[in-house]
Amino acid sequence: MTDTKDHAASPAITQVIAELLDRGVVAVVVTIVRGPNTGAKLLLDEHGLVMRGSLGNTDLDALVAAQATEFLKSHHETRMFSVKDFTPAFATDVPAASETLFMFERLQQAPRLVICGAGHVGASLAKLGSFIGYQTTLIDDRAEFLDRSRFPDQQIALVVAEDWETSVSEVIGNGRGVSVAVVTRGHNEDERCMHAVVRANPDYAGLIGSKRRTSIVIDRLREKGATEAQLKKIHAPIGLDIGAVSPEEVALAIIAEIIAERRGARGGSLSAWRRGSEV
Repeated sequence: MTDTKDHAASPAITQVIAELLDRGVVAVVVTIVRGPNTGAKLLLDEHGLVMRGSLGNTDLDALVAAQATEFLKSHHETRMFSVKDFTPAFATDVPAASETLFMFERLQQAPRLVICGAGHVGASLAKLGSFIGYQTTLIDDRAEFLDRSRFPDQQIALVVAEDWETSVSEVIGNGRGVSVAVVTRGHNEDERCMHAVVRANPDYAGLIGSKRRTSIVIDRLREKGATEAQLKKIHAPIGLDIGAVSPEEVALAIIAEIIAERRGARGGSLSAWRRGSEV
């Protein structure tokens, strides 16, 4: 193994982390928690490119970089690994590190929730989203629906849309870490919002309505040039099937699906295995 002597100081890594988060980049920091060079850190971006630091030798850095790309494909926030847990093809490359224990930590911006439409469902969803920790933005073209008295929680950002597509695009940004729920009052508003959503390619996009209503909007998006890959990502009708009726229940069904998508879960019943039913 080839030793590397350039160990980046923690403040330098911290600065790079801040820069990556500002750009919306997903990254991973790997720390040795047991073994040689305990405390050494390696910061990698989502493509496995080393951004800063070292674990003590170039072979080990390369081994961990390969595992980091696999880790980021999962939905784990943190996970402990030993070399024997790594991809088998790489596990024998650095035999001296076999007893080393690594902690992998996902780094990404706080999750954001963008809600188009401030009616009963949108209002309930904004309050619930903020409550569970999402940076929440509520958009509507009717200023009276965004009166701050309806939303005393100052963490909910309120945006009056003079033009749906422009406002939605500006709020979504590059789409990284963003979930969008389109719950407006009609087809036209839905379609305008969805044009912006499809272009931004957020992590999650959902459209409220019946199968017929959502199919109309999706067909119009297809006619305007949206690809089948883009359309396939749209959750329409939005939400998990929990038999929701009230606006609050519908909001719960939506946020549950958003969380399931973010965590890589299927949204089934945790007790299904016990009862012999399908998940």
